[in-house]
Amino acid sequence: MPFRALRYGPNHDLSLVTAPPYDVLSDAERRKLLSLHHHSIVAIDLPVGDHPYEQAAATLAAWRDRGVLQLDDRPSFTLYRMSFVDARGERRNTVGVIGALEVVDEGADGVLPHERTTPKATTDRLDLTRATRTNMSPVWGLSLREQLTDALIAAGEPLGEFTDEHGVTHRVERVVDPLRVRSIASLVSSAPVLIADGHHRYAIARTYRDEMRGTPLGDAAGTTMAYVGELVEEQLSIDAIHRLYRGITADELRRVANARFEIEPVGGGVTSRIIAEMAQRGSLCLVDDSGAGWWLTPRPDAFHSLRDLDSDRLEYALRTVSHEVAYQHGFDEVMAQLRAGHAHAAVFIRPTSITEIRRTADERLLMPPKSTFFTPKLRTGLVMRPLDA
Repeated sequence: MPFRALRYGPNHDLSLVTAPPYDVLSDAERRKLLSLHHHSIVAIDLPVGDHPYEQAAATLAAWRDRGVLQLDDRPSFTLYRMSFVDARGERRNTVGVIGALEVVDEGADGVLPHERTTPKATTDRLDLTRATRTNMSPVWGLSLREQLTDALIAAGEPLGEFTDEHGVTHRVERVVDPLRVRSIASLVSSAPVLIADGHHRYAIARTYRDEMRGTPLGDAAGTTMAYVGELVEEQLSIDAIHRLYRGITADELRRVANARFEIEPVGGGVTSRIIAEMAQRGSLCLVDDSGAGWWLTPRPDAFHSLRDLDSDRLEYALRTVSHEVAYQHGFDEVMAQLRAGHAHAAVFIRPTSITEIRRTADERLLMPPKSTFFTPKLRTGLVMRPLDA
């Protein structure tokens, strides 16, 4: 559904006031963003202090009163385009639509999870929603509806464009034409939406919906802000989320993995080149805390009952041994964790294929936790959704 969007006023530089998602920002990165502009969205989306959520709500109200943030006069969809160079060096252009997606019960068929989630004890996003009564950042959904991209290609009313520090160009456009709004709504509504990123936020939206039943916000809380793009190869860039292990040594990992993988040393040391070589070899790569590495190549028929997922293979191979696992995106970041002593060993895995993501949706399956890392990340602050608008 379209909604009345809350946006930064036209005198703001979107490159300075928007931010990456809250859950990828460190405290230092938050401080840096605020030093670049005192109206940075992190002041609301990532509040700090003794009473952070009350402060976020007060800041939001003050910015609306002063015109820093301005409410659209009528409901609309927002087209969100990104242009970037992917990990293979290819130029990509993507488009999705931001609207209000129905919040359905767990197990219902309209909105589907695609992987098991790790437990999160924090109620941070729920407390922020309660205080601000606003969806601050969108859930990322993938539509199984073919030709959705075709319906989004035509430009809308331009609202802003900038290129971020990673070379990604972000562009947002508003769609208010009633015929086009109805067409986009009909297309998205005609097929299930698979949650790509934001499972926790969607679960929070379900809790908030239940809390708001019977209140003036009940209808609005029945939907949550979501970015929806088509589940097709050309619209998605997917990286791997690698595994960090504690409670088990690299030697023990090799011993256990040997039953399912052919193991051989990595010649010449472990460098970022292994990422491309893994794809060429069809292998995973185990690294110990000294930086030594070994190729793990699945043995023929060792995983015949599993899907074509490295995350599934690792879970299956290590199911009989006690260990702790953490998740980290990026080669340099994984190696830094090993050097800092935060893990005894790591396993680099290959990105999940579009074919397996589609199969997950079609067969209503779930992947292991942290099987996919969709890039580039959506910026927070380009669009907000007040539930009381």
